[in-house]
Amino acid sequence: MDLVNRYFEHFNNHEWEKMAEMYTETAEFKDPSLGQGIVTQTREQIVKKYSELNEVFPDINDKVIQVYPSGEKHVIVEFVSSGTAPDGSEFELPICTIFTIENGKIIKDFTYYDNFEE
Repeated sequence: MDLVNRYFEHFNNHEWEKMAEMYTETAEFKDPSLGQGIVTQTREQIVKKYSELNEVFPDINDKVIQVYPSGEKHVIVEFVSSGTAPDGSEFELPICTIFTIENGKIIKDFTYYDNFEE
């Protein structure tokens, strides 16, 4: 639980390097923005992805709604991501992530959200 709280603190402070350090050197991701299936990402790739996202949405922020511990290695987090694009349009996106944690590091980050454009 502490790890998850720290994770979202780093995210909301846009501390991408610190956030990436919370993962193992390479971690498995399920994320619609990365394509289908499970994708392996390095810490460098994590920093790059979130730095680029931050350029598009300078005020990006995640508001944690609920945290659900699940067994010894999993934490499920329900949150809402929001931000403002350069054109002034705003978004709110409900997201659910399942973190798998081993030895104090995130080894899997399986994220679910509706990726369809309106």
